[in-house]
Amino acid sequence: MLAVIGAAIAPGIAILSYFYLRDNLEPEPISMVIRSFVFGVLLVFPVMVLQHIMQTEWNWQNELVASIFQSAVVEEFFKWMVVYFTVYKHVEFDEPYDGIVYAVAISLGFATLENLFYLVLNGLDIAFWRAFLPVSSHALFGVWMGYYLGKAKFSGKASLELKRLIVSLALPIILHALYNTIFLTTEYWIWIIVPFMLLLWWQGLKKVQRAHDFGSKTLTSRPQ
Repeated sequence: MLAVIGAAIAPGIAILSYFYLRDNLEPEPISMVIRSFVFGVLLVFPVMVLQHIMQTEWNWQNELVASIFQSAVVEEFFKWMVVYFTVYKHVEFDEPYDGIVYAVAISLGFATLENLFYLVLNGLDIAFWRAFLPVSSHALFGVWMGYYLGKAKFSGKASLELKRLIVSLALPIILHALYNTIFLTTEYWIWIIVPFMLLLWWQGLKKVQRAHDFGSKTLTSRPQ
């Protein structure tokens, strides 16, 4: 059991550490990042309850509908809500890259507990693929969410902030829905999901660099 717990937790901690250590402008308080991670862990339970209601009470049994609404929409919406209401207006959210740190922390908290459940039920044989696919995909959806939350926070105009807030929710939902749909549309999903994940990583790391560049300009323009 210890091996299963370690295999379930390690990918999330490793990926979160990477994104946290990339914050070289004004690193966030580690207590805030851990708190966000814990919020992500706790988020699994209401999401599971809602998904169960959708399946049993609302009779949403179609696989494609489930993959889009029960998974992509519900999970990304709840993660976005947690980021928005717990850190978006917090004083520590003081540069654009902070959005990525907190969104990734919440996403990985969610993914880590979900990963633990899967490994307990299915064993360590799928641990590598769980780390490469679901865990890292949740982190990358968090990167896109956090990037646009950071841009929204420092937009300077209410109308532009609202547009970027909408994008910060819509894009992770779309990417998550595409990710899920790949597994349902073809038996050769492995040939699609690998380049899809590599593309997500490539674009995600570009978003990280852009957030840093934007943050440097923001800090430079502040009155001393």
